[in-house]
Amino acid sequence: MAGYQTAFNWGKWKGAVSVAKRTIITIGREFGSGGREIGQALASALGIAYYDRELLVAAAKDSGMSVELFENNDEKPVNSLLYSLSVNPYAVGNIAGANMLPLNQKLFLAQFETIQRIAREHDCVIVGRCADYALRSEPDCLNVFIHAPLQYRIARVKQRHNLDSAAAKDLIVKTDKKRAAYYNSYSDKRWGDLGGYHLTLDSSVISTDGAVELIKSFTSMRK
Repeated sequence: MAGYQTAFNWGKWKGAVSVAKRTIITIGREFGSGGREIGQALASALGIAYYDRELLVAAAKDSGMSVELFENNDEKPVNSLLYSLSVNPYAVGNIAGANMLPLNQKLFLAQFETIQRIAREHDCVIVGRCADYALRSEPDCLNVFIHAPLQYRIARVKQRHNLDSAAAKDLIVKTDKKRAAYYNSYSDKRWGDLGGYHLTLDSSVISTDGAVELIKSFTSMRK
């Protein structure tokens, strides 16, 4: 299939082909690459649940913390919050030692537990939030990363957010730095390191529908 760029990590996939029976897909993405749109379209095509910001609502319900806390600290790195639990009135379910943790780590662990619960309960597509790390022991999990050249992403962000080129580039750089810092704070991998994912796609050279079909084809190989 000419006309797209992709990388498939066979080494990380070895051993899962014959035993995988479920559809659990995580999607990491560069800002402006269209990862969210691909994830939504993929979940719809597969007829399975989709989680992006929906995950924040689920984590809030599971943990008893407010959804506003999750929204205000979504994918922010460790050092972005230095609150002490002495001024935090919230608690996290059954996380051992939670009362000794700063708020941002409690929020991460709450999401971590919710991601694992969701993956246990039903097939799903989960975008961002270190989901690949949370599900690193799940043999049925396919980890995808969506990327694209900066100029392509600038053009998309300009149109979507009604920004000029400089503002769009600034938003992209800041958002990707935040996502990388968050991911690198909690994961033992590096955000955007293409060798850390099963499948990587350059969205500038493949349509959303094409990306969906490609991911679906790899998913079907596991059945």
